[in-house]
Amino acid sequence: RKQVSREYGSPQLSKKRAGAHQPVPLTEVVEPVDYEEYVSSHPPGAEPGPLRQLLEFPSDDLELLLQERECATIEPPVPEEETSCLESGKKHAALWSLRYQRYSTTQTPHNSERQREKQKGLVKQTFELDEAAIDRQDEQDDSKRHSVSLDDTPRGSWASSIFDLKNSTPDALLPSVLERTAAEDMDCRNAENRQQCRHADLLGLYPAPDEDEAVERCTIPEVPKEHSGQRIMVKCLSLRFEIEIEPIFGSLALYDVREKKKISEDFHFDLNSDQMKSLLRPHSPHVAISTLARSTIFSITYPSPDIFLVIKLEKVLQQGDIGECCEPYMVMKESDSTKHKEKLEKLRAQAEQMCTRLGRFRMPFAWTAIHLLNIVSSVGGLDRSDSDSDTERKGTWNERKKKGFERMSVGEDMCNFANFRPATLTVTNFFKQEGDRLSDEDLYKFLADMRRPSSVLRRLRPVTAQLKIDISPAPEAPHYCLSPELLHVKPYPDPRVRPTKEVLEFPARYVYTPHTTYRNLLYVYPQSVNFSSRQGSVRNIAVKVQFMAGEDPSQAMPVIFGKSSCAEFYKEAYTPVIYHNKSPEFYEEVKMKIPANLTDNHHLLFTFYHISCQPKQNTPLETPVGYTWIPLMQHGRLRTGSFSLPVSVEKPPPSYSVLTPDVQLPGMKWVDNHKGVFNVEVKAASSVHTQDPHLDKFFTLVYVLEEYSFPFRLKDVIITEANVEAELKASMGALKGALLDTCVRFLHQLMSKLILLIVHPPVIAGQIVNLGRAAFEAMALLVNQIHKNLEGNQDHHGRNSLLSSYIHYCFHLPTTEPVSPPYATLSRATARPSSLLLSRSKSLSNSNPDLASTPATPDEEVQRIIGSKGIDRSHSWVNSAYAPGCSRAVLRRNLNSSCELKQLLHEELALQWVVSTSTVREASLQQAWFFFQLMVKSMSHHLFLSSRLDMPRRQRFPDRFVDDIAALVMHAYLLERLNSSLAFFLNDLLSLMDRGFVFNLIRSYYKQVRAQTQNPSSLTALRMDFIRIVCSHEHYVTLNLPCATLSPPASPSPSTSSTTSQSSAFSCHVQDQGVVSMFELSVPFRQQHFLSGLLLAELSLILEPDGEGVFFLHKKAISALHSLLCSHDADPRYTDPQVRSHIAQLYLPLIPIVMETLAQLHDFTDTSPQRVRHASVLVDDSDPDNGTISQSVAMAIAGSPLPNSKANPFTLPSVVSTCSLTTVNNSWYEYE
Repeated sequence: RKQVSREYGSPQLSKKRAGAHQPVPLTEVVEPVDYEEYVSSHPPGAEPGPLRQLLEFPSDDLELLLQERECATIEPPVPEEETSCLESGKKHAALWSLRYQRYSTTQTPHNSERQREKQKGLVKQTFELDEAAIDRQDEQDDSKRHSVSLDDTPRGSWASSIFDLKNSTPDALLPSVLERTAAEDMDCRNAENRQQCRHADLLGLYPAPDEDEAVERCTIPEVPKEHSGQRIMVKCLSLRFEIEIEPIFGSLALYDVREKKKISEDFHFDLNSDQMKSLLRPHSPHVAISTLARSTIFSITYPSPDIFLVIKLEKVLQQGDIGECCEPYMVMKESDSTKHKEKLEKLRAQAEQMCTRLGRFRMPFAWTAIHLLNIVSSVGGLDRSDSDSDTERKGTWNERKKKGFERMSVGEDMCNFANFRPATLTVTNFFKQEGDRLSDEDLYKFLADMRRPSSVLRRLRPVTAQLKIDISPAPEAPHYCLSPELLHVKPYPDPRVRPTKEVLEFPARYVYTPHTTYRNLLYVYPQSVNFSSRQGSVRNIAVKVQFMAGEDPSQAMPVIFGKSSCAEFYKEAYTPVIYHNKSPEFYEEVKMKIPANLTDNHHLLFTFYHISCQPKQNTPLETPVGYTWIPLMQHGRLRTGSFSLPVSVEKPPPSYSVLTPDVQLPGMKWVDNHKGVFNVEVKAASSVHTQDPHLDKFFTLVYVLEEYSFPFRLKDVIITEANVEAELKASMGALKGALLDTCVRFLHQLMSKLILLIVHPPVIAGQIVNLGRAAFEAMALLVNQIHKNLEGNQDHHGRNSLLSSYIHYCFHLPTTEPVSPPYATLSRATARPSSLLLSRSKSLSNSNPDLASTPATPDEEVQRIIGSKGIDRSHSWVNSAYAPGCSRAVLRRNLNSSCELKQLLHEELALQWVVSTSTVREASLQQAWFFFQLMVKSMSHHLFLSSRLDMPRRQRFPDRFVDDIAALVMHAYLLERLNSSLAFFLNDLLSLMDRGFVFNLIRSYYKQVRAQTQNPSSLTALRMDFIRIVCSHEHYVTLNLPCATLSPPASPSPSTSSTTSQSSAFSCHVQDQGVVSMFELSVPFRQQHFLSGLLLAELSLILEPDGEGVFFLHKKAISALHSLLCSHDADPRYTDPQVRSHIAQLYLPLIPIVMETLAQLHDFTDTSPQRVRHASVLVDDSDPDNGTISQSVAMAIAGSPLPNSKANPFTLPSVVSTCSLTTVNNSWYEYE
């Protein structure tokens, strides 16, 4: 045993004895075998067997799934026209998938929950020690009972014994004890008994690996979807007044008082009786079912205690100001109907007349507001019906997944609108509208005043009414729901049922979520008009809003959404009328569904009318008194924002729509000398129009290139073939000045266009335009900007969820989309890859055929990986291999010809990355994971779509691309930031590229870490995290060549193990030196079992008694080993005992490592001199010259405690001992 400890123990101790016999110390990484060379020269047998799966990767390892994007609505949200914004929405999601990745700890961790699931149904193990304890307890109970009846027995011990013997029950006879049994039969019987009720997964009986150390854990990003905040449902149940004489219409909207912003669009409802609705039937003969909605769903992204639900009521226009029209509702009561019978009849007749004549026009009536915080906290300031609150309260909805929201103050924590007790409210007090205080600014003042105890509004005489509404958290998937575009949201079982409308949210602050569905809505808010200087009868002013496709009146488009109990779309909308007011204010919201492709002829036309409330002869109902307009497109941009427009007295002249009203047109008369008298605001909620000048310019220039539409006017610049390259490069450089929320909203389209410019360099005037460098720089800076500003959207690896989901679900190679197959899954053929049968004659340690076989120095070895061709390439096409006429020259896509040409994205990314400037390289290295994942997905798509998966791995990618990859690894100087990203990248490359080349990259990166990191603990932690991520590969066992036969040590001098093998404890049982060498971390072992050797070498270095290992490093190393062994035990691919035996051989050096470090394992935390002495005793007390073994070592091996040592309560010693036990248990199959 002493000899085993000396020979196969920690090489750090052995090197003191062996000296120069250790050719490569564990602190150095050995040169791995040429994996592809070995696999091609050692093909598996023709017959299938359990070991075959250990010899090669499965033929169906890589698959490409075409996943159809899930649509939330029954009708696809697409316009009639095709637009570039629909690219990502209409395509299938091309998901690159590794079929066996579910066996990796990357996505299927071996956690406590999984451990408990595996332990269900296990037979309880009862051992002799447990039975002895039970027997002793029974004996004690019997003795107590016996002492009670002692007086009934004869006195004296002899008599008592006779009495007990006569009354005792005889034991069962055991005839087998008297039979003669051969020792061999007894051994066989015992062996069979030991195999009964055994648990195959030994590590499954122990606690799960430490999840805190699971650095390889990588969650799949969420599918991109439209943003939705906390959702509340509001149902309008009934609206009753003391008198019912005319129809009343209502609207709901949310306002944030603190932000002074309207945070939702309007929801219009109609609770009138059929009798009242009949008064307006001539004006709305066709009523769409979508306008009959009485319930709505609001979304609130940023909950706040300052949010109010504002309810506004309107009535049909009639003669008189608002106060006069509200008077009957304030003084008359239903109980006094007999008293005011004649007056009521007169009012009804007047209302019927007004509905017939002025039914198209409305006027403000009353308003009120509900403080939502009172609903959430169940403290209402409004009158609440007791009967309603008792009988109509319902149970809370199922608890939903909480979303992360930004918090502005501590008070917002109680504003949880996603989970509160539903409430039915009866609102009884309304405030009459005031004609001169209708603006949003006045409303914010009223709402702020409502929260004060001495509110001015409370002293006003209210309009008595009863509005009953129900407020509750919205269900997860409500039935019969319409989107803001009036599309049917799934599920929608019956289209004839009264729907619920989803109301579009206008978030109080930025929301960083990309567009995933088509949306193109326009909101027009007329605010005020001033006709005080206008002569004549201009008092009852209504503004007609139209969306025009041209200048002819017939070109008004039916894109304006209807309100309530009307048609779904209209060609015009009117603002409410303020009686006898020449300078009215408006609160109207006009919602439009605009076309995707807007031209210079599309514009908004505003026509101002004077409405005659009294019927007069020869006086029309509507008299136009002014005109103005807004051209919607200007220099390719949608015009939005606030406008102060002059108003023309006369109709605009021909071709007016391409000019703005600010232009002084000849022969036109303007109100108030061409001053801006009409204020209007235009907002857009669009996935087509960015509304950002930097993004608009970039997308416009890309469009000009794609359509080859030269010349093109862009503001004051004429874009021609001569300046388009400079303008496009400048626009890409200016993207860093765009608003971040806009960049995020159009992230998918922006990335797709940048990738398009990299993959398809355009040809202008017969010349190739190199835009790859500018596009790469723009992409790098954009990615870095998103990371820095959205730190809350990152996982534990620092990956931004928005970017990660884009790569996973939305990225696709331009113009290389595969033809849709008959099935959803595209996978490789099941034939065995020909690369496994290909014979090569290459150097054992090199995957590049152009490089020398043996490096003279470490620097030369590193340069050998990079390649002999070098990487010094300039940015221009002159010295590039891509230049026309050079080695990699290819025809570029000519927009005027049928030639189709493209570059490979992964090659271009690697090239631009290598030759990038310092600023861009630093930005890209900061977020290297993004470009690594982008390259991996491009590589996988390229291999699959070009049918290269069956090619030998060395022939899949060109040498120059391989050189660029090596250069990226060698020039990675941000080690702490890059460590995990590079590890995941190399993990992915093992499934795609030459695996021997990837092994050499791992070796070179180890050298980089060692050279650049000064802190030993930091160095070891980086290497442990790196190797743990790489070893989490789903084919980790196959990558270690578990079936390879270790050759004898190649050292010219015999090693310590070879010189002492005759006296080894193993040599008495095993004479084969090849088997003995499997227990040591020799150079051949570490070469052929490269990843396993790296892991065990790190473990040995960390557990070295005289090393500088600290507790957290011990934890890292042992946890990595434990996790791997647990994954092997739980892997259904490795259930065969023969397979498990070969896997266990990858960890056989663990046994001498554990034996050598028993003192270190006994107490990691004890740094006292006693522990140091005990650690040294195991080395110093042994005499290397004789065959004796010291007492301390013997006691340690035998399991006896060392003198003055204390038991460690931590579980690491138990874990590593269990790992050793598992290795011995599984490896025993080979020697049975």
